[in-house]
Amino acid sequence: MNPYLAAEDLSMFGRDPWWLVVIKAVFCFAFLMLTVLFSIVWERKVVAWMQLRIGPNRHGPWGMLQSLADGIKLMLKEDLIVKRADKVVYVLAPIVAAIPAFMAIAVIPFGPAGNEISIFGQRTTMQLTDLPIAMLYILAVASVGIYGIVLAGWSSGSTYPLLGGLRSCAQMISYEIAMGAAFASVFLYSGSMSTSAIVEAQQDRWYIILLPVSFIIYIVTMVGETNRAPFDMPESEGDLVGGFNTEYSSIKFAMFMLAEYVNMVTVSAVSVTLFLGGWRAPWPISGFWEGANHGWWPLLWFTVKVQLLLFFFIWLRGTLPRVRYDQLMKLGWKVLIPVSVVWLMLVATVRTLRNENYDFAEIALYVGGAVLVLLLLSFVADMFREKRQAAAEPPTETAAFDPMAGGFPVPPLPGQELPPVPRRRSRRERELIVSGGPDTASDGSLGGSHDGKEASDG
Repeated sequence: MNPYLAAEDLSMFGRDPWWLVVIKAVFCFAFLMLTVLFSIVWERKVVAWMQLRIGPNRHGPWGMLQSLADGIKLMLKEDLIVKRADKVVYVLAPIVAAIPAFMAIAVIPFGPAGNEISIFGQRTTMQLTDLPIAMLYILAVASVGIYGIVLAGWSSGSTYPLLGGLRSCAQMISYEIAMGAAFASVFLYSGSMSTSAIVEAQQDRWYIILLPVSFIIYIVTMVGETNRAPFDMPESEGDLVGGFNTEYSSIKFAMFMLAEYVNMVTVSAVSVTLFLGGWRAPWPISGFWEGANHGWWPLLWFTVKVQLLLFFFIWLRGTLPRVRYDQLMKLGWKVLIPVSVVWLMLVATVRTLRNENYDFAEIALYVGGAVLVLLLLSFVADMFREKRQAAAEPPTETAAFDPMAGGFPVPPLPGQELPPVPRRRSRRERELIVSGGPDTASDGSLGGSHDGKEASDG
């Protein structure tokens, strides 16, 4: 295979009989559903372990059927439709959110692009289908799924769901730009947008080693795209009660939760395909076992990698607190997008120099020199800007701040400080103030002082 351009040989796709296509589609659906059922229980178990709690332990052995019991419970609960809702959009929104979540798995390879396995005597590939622009298909499907959340917030006829839907829309716009730039770096290196061709291009070295910045950017953006902590702003119960799904119940609420977890599995599968070698066995195993990447074994390696990324989601949720909304937008627009664009330019430059047969040492020297010059210029510019701002701004006193001015407590803004909290004197100080003991009339802070005053008057 040409190391600079992965040839797209998709001739093996589209040749399966209709019954085999149906079996593959059912397998993809079952893979997502079983992974979701396991992930819900696993998340509750892991978070309970991190917080020194017991976790689910009633339904099934070791509580493994807890997510199935939760799904049955939600299906049997009363299904309510609020009066002010736009009923058509209100009912369709969970469907719009759930269906696209299942569609992206169609182009994810579970194994090699050859006729590696046999199903009822029919040789076939371990992938439902593939496209020359499969990654663009995944981006498009992921974008459609966000509209379900936006429409759910708008159609509920309530303030908090509307705010949650607007947050989701802004979050999607902010983070999909950086995600697209991270994808583009992979396209430049592999020379293809086909998922099977991208995995084939990682035969010698995974892209997490060649493109570490793209991998980090995609990891951050996939957490934002799935509305998971610490980026779960559209449904933050601290300020929006429940966000876009506040007015939903029963099966419609369950579909939103199903869409969230299926999206977690989908983005993890995409990350495995693009950066972690896809279905390929890890290095120690593939080094001494030639058959590790053949037969049904690639399905095992792919599943293990997906589960590791799902554990990363759970780890983040149990570790990091939710960020503020302004921090979320600042990270997206001021950090991820500039870094992803600059990194994409560097990757394009390296690929161009490699295609022109430049030596790798020269490429590293040129790119490293350019990065050092940019860092030096930015450091000098920041230094002069800070001096200019310090000279121009007169010293200002700390603004007075009343946290209860609006009738309910609010946190201070930057530059404001909370007033000192009054503290009750210690018992020793109170005994020093009053010489007649703690139960005298002069110590109004203790109970029984009023009775003592009446006794003295009598």
